[in-house]
Order: sequence, then C-alpha cells, then structure tokens
Amino acid sequence: MGVFSYIALVIVFLVYTLSMVVFGGTNLYQDVDITWGDGRGKIVNNGQLLTLSLDRESGSGFQSKNQFLYAKIDTQIKLVRGNSAGTVTAYYLRSEGLSWDELDFEFLGNLSGDPYIVHTNVYTQGKGEREQQFYLWFDPTEDFHTYSIHWSPVHAVFYVDGKPIREFKNLEGVGVPYPKNQPMRLYSSLWNADDWATRGGLVKTDWRQAPFEASFMNFRANGCVWSNGVSSCNTNTSENAWLSQQLDSRSQKRLKWVQKKYMIYNYCTDTKRFPQGLPIECTVRTKS
Repeated sequence: MGVFSYIALVIVFLVYTLSMVVFGGTNLYQDVDITWGDGRGKIVNNGQLLTLSLDRESGSGFQSKNQFLYAKIDTQIKLVRGNSAGTVTAYYLRSEGLSWDELDFEFLGNLSGDPYIVHTNVYTQGKGEREQQFYLWFDPTEDFHTYSIHWSPVHAVFYVDGKPIREFKNLEGVGVPYPKNQPMRLYSSLWNADDWATRGGLVKTDWRQAPFEASFMNFRANGCVWSNGVSSCNTNTSENAWLSQQLDSRSQKRLKWVQKKYMIYNYCTDTKRFPQGLPIECTVRTKS
C-alpha cells in the first residue's frame, strides 16, 4: 500500500469515527439523574438511552444535573405506545420556590388510534394559565422526535423537530412578567393523570396495558450554566449571540403554519375563560 493510500484510509477512518461521535448523542449518566420511581427509570446502552415507566404503583422521573439561566435544551423522545389514555409524559424547565418560573411541555396520552395532545404552558412567578395545545403532524410513538425549549432574555420558544410551535416573548415593557431571574433545571417524568389528562378525565388509565414506557436519547443542553450564583455565559461574546436573537422570517412562517394547522386550544382566544379581558400578552401588538 502506498503512503498516500494509507493516509487516505486514515482520513476516512477518522471522519467515520468523528461522525459516530457527533451522531451518537451524549452520555446521559453525565447529564441527568433519575430522581424517583424506585427503579422504574433506567439509563441503558452505555448511557445512550433513558427509559421511564409507569405502573399502578408509581411513575418515574429524572432531572438535569445542571441549572441554567437561559438555555437551548433539545431531547429526542419516543412517547408511550398503544392505549396511553390517562398518562402524561412531562418535559419542562422549572425553577425552585413558591414563586417559580416554568416552561412546560406535557404530552397527554390517548386511546389507541387517537392523536396525542401536546400541552404547553408558561409560568412566571408561580402563575400559569397560559395554555396552548397542539396535535402533531406525525405519530410520536413510532420513532424518536426532537422536542426543544430555547429560553433567552428575548423569548422562550417551543420547538418540535426544529419547527417552532409557540413563542412567548419578553413583554416586561408592557407589564407582563417574564422568567429571567430564576435559574431553571430540566425535569421529565411519566405519571398517571387520569383525573384530567384524557378528555377532561372521562377516559381512565387502563392498567391492563401497564407498564407504560417513554424513551429519551440525545439530550443536549447549550446554555448558561448557573452555579454558586454565577452564570457561565459572557453575553458580550459572539458565541452567545443566540441570547439576543429573534425568530427569523422563515421561522415565523413555520410558526404561523403550525399554529394555523395544528393548534387546538389557545388561551389567548378564550374569551369565556377571561370575561374581564384577555391577558395583556394576548392583545399587545409587537414587532416580529
């Protein structure tokens, strides 16, 4: 074998190896802790896969090792298959204390053949009531899909497979509280909520289908780690330009497309719920 052929082989091998590292995902042992469930939550496949299970006795959950004050969180999730009515897979950022902030994905199970409902909410200083709900444009139980929360001083954006489905803008200037002072940690759990999750609680969990299982992989957190009262981010560097970025025109179009075709509930249009007037963020006009 000639020298150049040998070098070419080495280069091919290195490229292949690096591609395996990039696409292999993170080691979940390094990023998260399983916090409850008495063995129902498991990290397997050398840290590449995490599973949560639910039975009649208990659900299970995990949390990120780090806290963040602004972050881009991405995780691939495969939801409970079959008759998942009554179950909820929760995936959210939340701070501590009685006046907590929270950015919330909840996946509401349903009867076999009926679509999952993606329930989102935003809490600021312990107050929520900002629900928006969506159907998905795919079956979230057949394969892994990426669910993301991008939280910056400008806005909090919820994404599904890279498509924005919801944007909560920082409108402090007109009196709307915004989550900006309290570091948050990522949490996820699988639990029984058959008193409300499916058709308002009319459909109960069928425990004959237990154990229910949701799977997680490729957890990625690109953010400002908060430790001992100090952020790891320097907002003046170009690496952290995302902290001030708005949605570009393409993302705005995608957001409108998703909301037009797949949104099934929006608190901002529920005048019966808010007879004294819709919340401020629903009525103020802002520049995109």
